[in-house]
Amino acid sequence: MHQNILPDFSTLDVSNLVEELTTILDGNRLKIAELLEQHESLIPGWDSLARPMEDMNDVLEQFWSPVSHFHAVADNDSLRKVYEQCIPLLTAYATEMGQNEKLCAAWKNLPLDNLDQQQQMTVSQTLRDFHLSGVDLPGQDRQAFAQLRQQLAALTTQFANHVLDATQAFNLHITDSEELAGLPDSALALYRDRAQAKNLPGWLIGLDIPAYLPVMQYADNRALREKLYYAYTTRASEIGPNGGEFDNGSLISEILMLRQQLAALLGFNHYAELSLASKMAETPEQVLKFLTRLAESARPQALQEYAALKEFAAKELSLDEIAVWDVAYATEKMRLACFAISQEELRAYFPLDKVLDGLFAIIQRLFAVTFVEINNASRWHNDVRVFALQKNGHVIAYTYLDLYSRANKRGGAWMSDARIRRRLKDDEIQLPIAFLVCNFTPPESGKPALLTHDEVTTLFHECGHGLHHMLTQMDVAAVSGINGVPWDAVELPSQFLENWCWEPEAIALFSGHYQTAESLPESMLDKMLAAKHFQSAMQMLRQLEFAIFDWKIHSTSPKDCSAQDILEEVRASVAAYPVPSWNRFANSFSHIFAGGYAAGYYSYKWAEVLSADAFSRFEEEGVFNSVTGQAFLDTILARGGSVEPTELFRQFRGREPDVSALLRHSGIAVESA
Repeated sequence: MHQNILPDFSTLDVSNLVEELTTILDGNRLKIAELLEQHESLIPGWDSLARPMEDMNDVLEQFWSPVSHFHAVADNDSLRKVYEQCIPLLTAYATEMGQNEKLCAAWKNLPLDNLDQQQQMTVSQTLRDFHLSGVDLPGQDRQAFAQLRQQLAALTTQFANHVLDATQAFNLHITDSEELAGLPDSALALYRDRAQAKNLPGWLIGLDIPAYLPVMQYADNRALREKLYYAYTTRASEIGPNGGEFDNGSLISEILMLRQQLAALLGFNHYAELSLASKMAETPEQVLKFLTRLAESARPQALQEYAALKEFAAKELSLDEIAVWDVAYATEKMRLACFAISQEELRAYFPLDKVLDGLFAIIQRLFAVTFVEINNASRWHNDVRVFALQKNGHVIAYTYLDLYSRANKRGGAWMSDARIRRRLKDDEIQLPIAFLVCNFTPPESGKPALLTHDEVTTLFHECGHGLHHMLTQMDVAAVSGINGVPWDAVELPSQFLENWCWEPEAIALFSGHYQTAESLPESMLDKMLAAKHFQSAMQMLRQLEFAIFDWKIHSTSPKDCSAQDILEEVRASVAAYPVPSWNRFANSFSHIFAGGYAAGYYSYKWAEVLSADAFSRFEEEGVFNSVTGQAFLDTILARGGSVEPTELFRQFRGREPDVSALLRHSGIAVESA
């Protein structure tokens, strides 16, 4: 049964992708022309306009989703070449549809009285998107807009490729074990396996997070930490070990310039204004005020935390001057000294299978759905696992879990959709399918994959996105799952689910020693919970630094100041500790230069206010209260983008969101706000 629904990943033929895509796009163009010809004499209706458009979009999405996904998780030269040929075709098609005056007019003529809420919201968002695609522009400006979109699509793809290539280009080969003193066995095993894969003796360290982070946290060798930090923070720049080879510096300037031109054509003062046209936040001033308030609330405590770290480093580690490559190392030493607990020590209690079982059990308690593994589904790598999501014995969704780091796979963690829930013509429901991707350390020989608690939190976060996509009850694709949800609200379900990573009753479900199956001992649990807010203000400032930088470069004329200058200016006023001027963080900031977070990185904190306050209802009524869980499902997860998120939050919480819940959950004194 499942094979008839799930994609067949063994049939992806790279050699024919461009031709197949061209055929789909040209076929859609012909169908749209026929629709518009019919509507010259008839008033358009939902079934004669919107539904056929949805069908066409779905065919295109189901064709392109696996291609885009493979580009992220199994990149190779031939796929990349074809992918880069396809992007201009897709961009041109999207711009062409968005600037089709006759199509826009047909949507405007849809009688709203006959439509339900989902359909009305779809019409509203579609007309907004027509405007933001330049349909109202005069001919010359419309062509300029289309050209800008093409250029941006190419540049952002190139940016992402440079980051991946720069990350993979660096490998540090070490043959002297003394250089690796302090590193945990899990990291050493990873480095050893990578060296053996290249027929090298000793250890091989790369710049992907599973390889890089252990060095920064645990390596006693300060020179090694400095070398890795320098290589990591100069990736894709004009300096560093591969300086100039994958440099994103000029791309950043070009991308910002083109985004500014795009916004100006649509009548916005800058790209940040354009960004807000489809978000919850209403004005640039509101966003900056929000970020500034959080920074002002967190900074005094963050400076105290850093002062304490410096004092500890000088006294206990003989580091009279703490450099930025010492921060993570000193932090782990201080965490161990203060709380007698470390992330590495926790690994033994979080084997992946146990974490997944516990995660699924928590979701079952909250939302009355169960995960059932499917072993015979097509997949793109042997490590990928496939699950059906069931409710009352019926399959309602599917998800693919691709959780381990490997070569040719993009770094980070994300959820993307393979298929969208919608109601078909025959009243049958097309089931949603999600891709859930992480980059955890693979299992060592003879051991299961063991996660840190931070990695457990990452898994819960991405699963929260997945639930938003899979538990939707919407029938119209445009507002189904995360579709149509404003970008600054889309992180609400993901950050919301993270809260259960800190609840003792929940931890008992997803922890179990990989050798003895013993749950996390109460003594370790107490230490972990006590350490929850350790350096929380420093962590918050780091996220705010990224968000304010993103906001300022998109609300400032690119001619006025370079991105690097703005980054250093933001750091001077926000950061808890200094970083070297050669740090080129922006050059690998894919979220905003190659992802969907341009002038939107603030969304993480904006949505965190909603998620913290939403969870506070569970704190009041019980963290496993099934009635409260059902209420969250009904008001937030099930409704997709069919209702404004502010209204959905009010329905769930009974009031407006309160920022104090976020500050409290972050261990930051509310009175300082």
